[in-house]
Amino acid sequence: MRTVLVTGGTTRLGKAIADGLERAGWRVVRSSHRADAGADVVADLSLEGGADALFASVCSLLGGEPPDAVVNNAALYSGDGDAVRRVNLEAPLRLSELMAGREDGGAVVNVLDCRVTKEGFSPAGGYEETKARLRDYTLSFRTSGGRLRVNGVAPGPVLVPVGVREKAGDTPLGRPTPEAVADAVAFLLSAEYTTGCIVPVDGAERRTARPGANHAAS
Repeated sequence: MRTVLVTGGTTRLGKAIADGLERAGWRVVRSSHRADAGADVVADLSLEGGADALFASVCSLLGGEPPDAVVNNAALYSGDGDAVRRVNLEAPLRLSELMAGREDGGAVVNVLDCRVTKEGFSPAGGYEETKARLRDYTLSFRTSGGRLRVNGVAPGPVLVPVGVREKAGDTPLGRPTPEAVADAVAFLLSAEYTTGCIVPVDGAERRTARPGANHAAS
């Protein structure tokens, strides 16, 4: 059975992703920084070396073997700048680096934010800046020569942060569901020839060119 680590996999969007992957046949290892969250592995990614400690614990749980895939879902929206940077950016990069040590390759999906994929986007704070840098890292795998596949999903207004009030998302295709994000993650983990790709799950319509529209008339 294929194994996948989902960081922050016990609540909200992370739980929906983990549940969806279990339904798809994956053995899911859920991590959390809280000891009372019911996680398979407890590790605080906001601490220096937190990603290494998490990966070592997951390997131990799996009998000394690394997981087949990692979903970097855990994120901080605000708070101490160093903690936000470690959780949102440094931990995903380090976990990807550790996954790259697999002899037969592996897969990573980074959970981004649809705002960082918009034309003309300019980060307004630490959360957006770290997500933008994680976006750039993900896209760099288009030209990566390694066997590790790294892709991303960019959810729209799926679940608002705790304590934040927001009107329901008004998008042409409706407000996306956590299950829709989980489906996109499952697809990317199983897409053996896809890397450096970001799949938006934001309910926005996207125009497609008519067949032959880009061909010059003969």
